[in-house]
Amino acid sequence: MEHVPALDEDLKKTLGPATAKVLAEQLGLHTALDLLHHYPRRYAERGELTSLAELADQIDEHVTVVAQVADARILTFNGGRGKRLEVTITDGSGRLQLVFFGAGVHKPHKDLLPGSRAMFAGKVSKFNHKLQLAHPAYEPLSADASDRDAATAFASQLIPIYPACAKLESWKIAKCVDAVLPSAQEAVDPLPPALREGRGLVPLTEALLKIHRPGTKADIEDARQRLKWDEAFVLQVALARRRHADSQLPAVPRRPLPGGLLDAFDAKLPFTLTQGQETVSKEIFDDLATDHPMHRLLQGEVGSGKTMVALRAMLAVVDSGGQAAMLAPTEVLAQQHHRSITEMMGELAEGGMLGGSDQGTKVVLLTGSMGMPARRQALLDLVTGEAGIVIGTHALIEDKVQFHDLGLVVVDEQHRFGVEQRDALRSKGKQPPHLLVMTATPIPRTVAMTVFGDLETSVLDQLPAGRSPIATHVVPSKDKPHFLARAWERVREEVEKGHQAYVVCPRIGDGEDDPKKKQAADEADRRPPLAVVEIAEQLARGPLAGTGVEVLHGRMDPADKDDVMRRFAAGEVKVLVATTVIEVGVNVPNSTVMVIMDADRFGVSQLHQLRGRVGRGSAPGLCLLVSEMHEASPARARLAAVAATLDGFELSRIDLEQRREGDVLGQAQSGVRSSLRMLAVIEDEEVIAEAREEATRVVAEDPALERLPGLRTALEALLDTEREQYLEKG
Repeated sequence: MEHVPALDEDLKKTLGPATAKVLAEQLGLHTALDLLHHYPRRYAERGELTSLAELADQIDEHVTVVAQVADARILTFNGGRGKRLEVTITDGSGRLQLVFFGAGVHKPHKDLLPGSRAMFAGKVSKFNHKLQLAHPAYEPLSADASDRDAATAFASQLIPIYPACAKLESWKIAKCVDAVLPSAQEAVDPLPPALREGRGLVPLTEALLKIHRPGTKADIEDARQRLKWDEAFVLQVALARRRHADSQLPAVPRRPLPGGLLDAFDAKLPFTLTQGQETVSKEIFDDLATDHPMHRLLQGEVGSGKTMVALRAMLAVVDSGGQAAMLAPTEVLAQQHHRSITEMMGELAEGGMLGGSDQGTKVVLLTGSMGMPARRQALLDLVTGEAGIVIGTHALIEDKVQFHDLGLVVVDEQHRFGVEQRDALRSKGKQPPHLLVMTATPIPRTVAMTVFGDLETSVLDQLPAGRSPIATHVVPSKDKPHFLARAWERVREEVEKGHQAYVVCPRIGDGEDDPKKKQAADEADRRPPLAVVEIAEQLARGPLAGTGVEVLHGRMDPADKDDVMRRFAAGEVKVLVATTVIEVGVNVPNSTVMVIMDADRFGVSQLHQLRGRVGRGSAPGLCLLVSEMHEASPARARLAAVAATLDGFELSRIDLEQRREGDVLGQAQSGVRSSLRMLAVIEDEEVIAEAREEATRVVAEDPALERLPGLRTALEALLDTEREQYLEKG
């Protein structure tokens, strides 16, 4: 009997070291189980048997023909170094040429002798005004009567097309799958039997056989439905266990003091909070008052006032004797938060200082580039408890940083931080601190359930009063260069009215960021992305001469960065040419116009984020998306979508539909391939919502999954340690 590989057996044993090496390095597939979960991307149909006379209408179509070889000859070119096999076939209705090149000519030359019959499958193309099939697949037919049946079976077969790589074509992967397919019988079913039967799902073994070797399209549908449920359910069980474990952890309840710091802050606010801010604040305060840690995701539209909500939560914690830390992804953003929070708090941010309020506390900044004396003082204020609020970058996470009593961690733009970083900060509390995660990237409900499934979600979708609408237009700089000239005139007009402008470029251009290295293979023929340094120079010499153009990017000295940002905030710098370093949190209400160069090189959500930097005051905002892409291109369609709506949730759906799921699920952070191969988080909203309900029920009844060993095994296999850790923090 043939060897049936065990599911966890290394592919070297079954497929040999060379093939196993390519599968491991190129596709991340190491075991038989990995390969069984490498599903076909789509299925090609060899097509109904086509007569040669009908092929003229089928250019670029995949066809199957049965025909007789009329003649075959090998031609040489390149001074005899290159070989080409030309085979002419006929079926009585017409003639067709087949071509094979290079080393691939010898086998067909031996197999396809004049007079022999075969089935040929391939894509119809035209060369020198003649139809041909290049490198077709073929199956020689014997002369007996049953070959017509064989031909029909061959033609109606569904051919799986696998995600492949240059070193291993799809059909070779199909052969590898054939070698491990018998071991599908050993697959442990993760779904509880009652759940599977109740939903009419096929057993796992059957699903694996049907997805790789379907007899009909109905087989594919059955398999997909089942495999989607596996992925959704196993992932939701991991998250439900996380939520369950978190609910068992102890935490210090933090309640604001009547007449304390929070009340004093609220009393001096020059405006009233929006209904949304009131509602979300109540959810947060309720969580903070419990004796297990809050785990909440606060997602809000750009400019919806998330910082205000987070600050009030931090003040409540300080009121109760604890400390709050806010973690920002960049120094620019940390400095910006520190500035805006101390401004909002006024004398309340000067506790213990001359002229400070008796009820106040110290608000300190801690970043990697601070001078030693300032840094030493900040560390001292934290360990003594003098500073109730600290705002910083990942410098907060270093071993040296000790807190007196850390009660709340606020993580801003959480997708910028790796797991270990968040973990390290949370471990600085005597007991687990409460956690508030903020993001200005609106996340569709199912993604929140999938990516942030261990966090309760609050949504701020109302803009504070006084915010102005933002008009967005696409500027097709190649088709209509005069539109770009007009864009610079508009910038100048705004500056002359006393307003300010941003110009955003994808690249710095200081010589260190070589565009050639970064360009993807499919972009190799495009020019390098536009650069801050070059565009700033062109504008200062040309259309914006005399307006005071300055640059801001991540590789500048931190002191210079802060200086430019301060002068821009103060209105001294009129036009700021920057990279996406300004994407989040930068708040200059006097900025009314933003020009985004090479806008097609940014994602939808990123464009929405950037646009949110203008229109933050009483004057209306204008955002111009400059692109050289052709009007009919997908990139332009994406820009048109951004121009058409200010609804971030609508845009996040569009963004998600256009990107791979792995990107959305934070593949870069988790360090491993996304476990979602079949599930599409937008399309499969229903499956995810139902799986979450089922998972919550299962975990509540049996947190350790003792009665469900199959599910336990699937959890271990799908969520290796690294991914499990990643899920812990969403």
